[in-house]
Amino acid sequence: MKINYIHMKVYIYVKCIITSLNKSICKPSLLICIGLLSLGSGLKGQDVPTSHYEDLQERTAWFREARFGMFIHWGLYSIPARGEWVRAQERMNIEDYQVYFDEFNPVNYNPHVWAKLAKAAGMKYAVLTAKHHDGFCMWDTKTTDYKSTRTPANQDLVRTFLEAFRDEGLKVGLYYSLVDWYHPDYPAYGDRQHPMRDNEDWKGKVHKWDNYVGYMHEQVNELVTNYGEIDIMWFDFSYWSYRGEKWRASELVQMVREKQPHILIDNRLGGDMEKNDPDVYAGDFDGPEQGIPREPIRNESGYLLPWEACMTLNDSWGYKAKDYNYKTAQDVIRYLTNAVSKGGNLLVNVGPNAYGEIPKRSQEILHSVGDWMSVNGEAIYGAGISEFDKPEWGRFTQKGDTLYAFLFQKHFGHIGLKGLKDKVIKARLVKDGSEVIVTPFWNDETSDFDEPDDIFLAFGKPVPLTYPLPDKLATVIRVHLKTDR
Repeated sequence: MKINYIHMKVYIYVKCIITSLNKSICKPSLLICIGLLSLGSGLKGQDVPTSHYEDLQERTAWFREARFGMFIHWGLYSIPARGEWVRAQERMNIEDYQVYFDEFNPVNYNPHVWAKLAKAAGMKYAVLTAKHHDGFCMWDTKTTDYKSTRTPANQDLVRTFLEAFRDEGLKVGLYYSLVDWYHPDYPAYGDRQHPMRDNEDWKGKVHKWDNYVGYMHEQVNELVTNYGEIDIMWFDFSYWSYRGEKWRASELVQMVREKQPHILIDNRLGGDMEKNDPDVYAGDFDGPEQGIPREPIRNESGYLLPWEACMTLNDSWGYKAKDYNYKTAQDVIRYLTNAVSKGGNLLVNVGPNAYGEIPKRSQEILHSVGDWMSVNGEAIYGAGISEFDKPEWGRFTQKGDTLYAFLFQKHFGHIGLKGLKDKVIKARLVKDGSEVIVTPFWNDETSDFDEPDDIFLAFGKPVPLTYPLPDKLATVIRVHLKTDR
């Protein structure tokens, strides 16, 4: 049965008022109720979600359950080992870059090893760069000879990646660059980032834009036609006037969805997915890069939108041999928790080297994250924004009547849960199911704490003492809430 959103709103509103009056704390509770009502209806715009929004929720259900994925940037640029933008940054011409094409032979490439690592890390999906900005194709395309099957590798690397990750039960996605520095009809001189952007020899060259866009559409058509079910199409990226219908984006998206009705498409074709009635190419999820938003992402009416922050594990997307500035397992866990607490996903990148190996340090970090996820994953998978404000000592995620409290730092004395008095049944450590003590403030005669609506947690007795965190990476407490809160 479909939910009647108007009836639901009235029910919530009336229940909030009755509950507030019964507890004789009308003003604070009513403010909370109105706030919760606003989350469902939006502070402005339409009162009932559009069919577009309902379709979006249905299509992204698995994505919002998964929460954690692997990004893989890999290609010819792994040989110079100075990052995936090396051609543009060093203004390298096609002839100078050709040496890497002639040499590309990842002798230790084993996508099953990659897939097992992703699974061990607790990741639920992965996205591979099928084509980056350099124009090199990692599949056996019929559109060009600039592809992996023409190199010493002599492999369709997209196919082997997809097969290996599917074998591990992971969802699969392909990254495709709208930008192309190899194709002769992609504008070069005067462009924002093309390797030949300021090369006078390229000034005045004629580029047939329609030829390039047709080429790009045909490549995408191959990827969504010849490789089975693709779960994500990750386009990158729009800039200047190169956005939206410049890519013939409506036509492109229509073709992709006809071939893959359940596919998710990112938001980098140039549309605005925060509109109530967005363009057809606006995308299914927002994609902040190298950062996590301060607040959840919503549309104009206030409805939550799916989003995914993509993040490098060190400071580089493509393999960079001298980049040792790795994030720790603790960093990754906290970024992931922060994203989920705001209704988002985290896509963590690895950059395999020229031999096709994921760097050892990346593997070590992801295995440590996976050890933590194997214990605490219930607080991540399928979890999302809590109805309660972010605590000062960490983050909350929530699933129904279960609140997950993440402690990031050792707390001074017992741990305050703001506004949760009379709402908590019990608390248990997710790590081993052991009791976490639920208690009022330890000294009811003090005048220094005027917090009548708070309840507190403690790892031992006496409760005012400071106890070591059970898990230094991130301690997770499962707080069971009363249904009639």
